Amino acid sequence: MLRLKSESDLKYMREAGRVVASVFAALEPYMEPGVSTAELNEVARQVIRKAGAKASFEGYGYPPFPGAICVSIDEEVVHGIPDETRLLESGQIVSIDVGAKLKGFHGDAARTFQIGDVKPEVEALVTATKQSFYEALPLMAPGYRLGDIAATIQNYCEERGYGVVRELTGHGIGTDLHEDPNVPNYGTAGRGLRLQVGMTLAVEPMITLGDYRIEQLSDGWTIVTADRLPAAHYENTVAVTKDGPKILTAL
Repeated sequence: MLRLKSESDLKYMREAGRVVASVFAALEPYMEPGVSTAELNEVARQVIRKAGAKASFEGYGYPPFPGAICVSIDEEVVHGIPDETRLLESGQIVSIDVGAKLKGFHGDAARTFQIGDVKPEVEALVTATKQSFYEALPLMAPGYRLGDIAATIQNYCEERGYGVVRELTGHGIGTDLHEDPNVPNYGTAGRGLRLQVGMTLAVEPMITLGDYRIEQLSDGWTIVTADRLPAAHYENTVAVTKDGPKILTAL
């Protein structure tokens, strides 16, 4: 069921979104070789708790997700589990997905960080993934359709030779972490649900250096590229308003 948000709801979602953004700001100095993914998780957990919020992902789903954030490295597309034995290395890219619930509403966003010296083609992938979101951002406004967003992301990335993950999508968000509608990153312009004022969407391009196909690892959570080439992830929670799109996951 589609849940449209009031101005009061959006105020609370903006507060939750600021908590998410503050996590990325706190994590940036830790994106160095030798730091464990468990340490990143603990930094994020403390920021979320200090803000009076709850980590949206912790205990979510089945099996219950064990981390406060998802930390996905190189070929891991999403849902990487923090691990004290896994240390960051120069040349890697690390996607951090953060969710926080505050005053009954969730914020959700993701960023891909580069560790040390990254290969030029991988750096270009990270840049294109982020830019594909911003190419589609003007279309997250009343009157456009979900297919307009999807086609813009897909066309921008595929024109540059990248794969666009099909099986995973963005989503509506609000009092539940995942609400209707699904927000794919591929599709046909002019198709799909028409956007309305009050919709809140977590739009999240998941883009690969090679083929778009993915697999799930035996831990029940981590999603990797089938060809084991790197993937990047970029996400924001966006409100559809009468004045156009408003990013809620920003400081």
